[in-house]
Amino acid sequence: MSILTDEIQRRRTFAIISHPDAGKTTLTEKLLLFGGAIHIAGAVKSNKIKKTATSDWMEIEKQRGISVATSVMGFNYGDYKINILDTPGHQDFAEDTYRTLTAVDSVIIVVDVAKGVEMQTRKLMEVCRMRNTPVIIFVNKLDREGRDPFDILDELESELKIAVRPLSWPINIGAKFKGVYNIYEKTLDLFTPSKQTVTERVEITDIDDARIDETVGESDAAKLRDDIELISGVYPDFDVEEYRKGKLAPVFFGSALNTFGVKELLDCFVEIAPCPRPTQAEERQVNPEDETFSGFVFKIHANMDPNHRSCIAFVKVCSGRFERNANYKHIRSGKMMRFAAPTAFMAQKKSIVDEAYPGDIVGIPDTGNFKIGDTLTEGEELHYKGLPSFSPEMFKYIENTDPMKSKQLEKGIQQLMDEGVAQLFINQFNGRKLIGTVGQLQFEVIQYRLLHEYGAQVRWEPISLYKACWIESDDNEALAAFKKRKQQYMAVDREGRDVFLADSGYVLTMAQQDFPKIKFHFTSEF
Repeated sequence: MSILTDEIQRRRTFAIISHPDAGKTTLTEKLLLFGGAIHIAGAVKSNKIKKTATSDWMEIEKQRGISVATSVMGFNYGDYKINILDTPGHQDFAEDTYRTLTAVDSVIIVVDVAKGVEMQTRKLMEVCRMRNTPVIIFVNKLDREGRDPFDILDELESELKIAVRPLSWPINIGAKFKGVYNIYEKTLDLFTPSKQTVTERVEITDIDDARIDETVGESDAAKLRDDIELISGVYPDFDVEEYRKGKLAPVFFGSALNTFGVKELLDCFVEIAPCPRPTQAEERQVNPEDETFSGFVFKIHANMDPNHRSCIAFVKVCSGRFERNANYKHIRSGKMMRFAAPTAFMAQKKSIVDEAYPGDIVGIPDTGNFKIGDTLTEGEELHYKGLPSFSPEMFKYIENTDPMKSKQLEKGIQQLMDEGVAQLFINQFNGRKLIGTVGQLQFEVIQYRLLHEYGAQVRWEPISLYKACWIESDDNEALAAFKKRKQQYMAVDREGRDVFLADSGYVLTMAQQDFPKIKFHFTSEF
């Protein structure tokens, strides 16, 4: 077996997604703990412990206690190299999460046992379904009162539209929670509420072992046996192939805060999750085993280090081997580039890497060369697809309150837009700058970061718009007539493409009827 194949086989690249507050960042932290990447588990919001790593590191995230940007972390676990992408759960940052899902091979969804499936989780599951991404579900917070596990399973099936199969099963929940029976490994794990200790395991032979009665009591043991019998009657046997095709989701139960059920999840995950898979480019399907390197930029982050105004482009390696200081072709510009200081991540700690393999995420210092979706190769013309910008639904004019700082503002807007935080449009009628976002919170984040990272003060002015859509037409006369009729509502995006700013759903529908030769697009990829 070649070194390349060997390295690909041991890679596991996945994203953790959930609704805000389901415990995603806590779970990420506990996974890092088992990987030896951090040495102390501290609740994310606690400042008492100076933690060596946590995945929420932007200043605004610390203030609000929510994840705003996807963070990337890599560590070794046994024979495996694991890359976790922790995504923002808050719906206003969904676009970052959608793009991240294009760079992973599988997903872990965290669900709160009390709240069940929430809207955001449904939306993200649709993206996974579109791409047939395999999904594992972790039902969290079992040490708190919540819903019956069977009800949760029913809800997962109906809401996420996927078959489920429990691979572990809780013994009671809330105050009476005693532990979990691991169906996958046929072991019993007892629960002790503590943030620092790891699960206590009772060695048993099978579900009928008398030691279960001794440790959890006869009535709970009897109920557990009934439940397990019911599970094997109702749910199909676990089939790894069905899981890898994205048709079946294994379900685990635990409490991330108490580090309970997390190692079991991780052990099963590294065994069954797929290694990096082929990626579809416009020209052909690219296999990870291909000898030549290729990869694409799925995220750009400005100011990883506030002392150095630097951007970093996150590149997902799709095939071959990435090497430091090698010459690679930037397909969009046609230029050859070398990277002297590519980095690997451990939350905000970075280290220089000499090589990376398919499935790895490499950070490349960016001085304005990259855009989201750019491809790098050893020379072959390849274009990776599937990194859309969605049509924004909220708009505000951005106004500079300090004319002395217009340069800083210009640079700040440019870098933040490169990150894909929001979209910039220039109104062709009055020349004013409009920012469009998917959610309200984005405006606060932009204003905060412009001030704290670029020293530029801005204020927002409201404008009432329904949607921005990209327009094109094969008929130049029709396009010119449309732009003349709608000149007050015409804008261009940063690529110079025509954008129609519809101020109501009715106006948009009428425009589509009155101008049959114009094509209206709701994502930037067409």
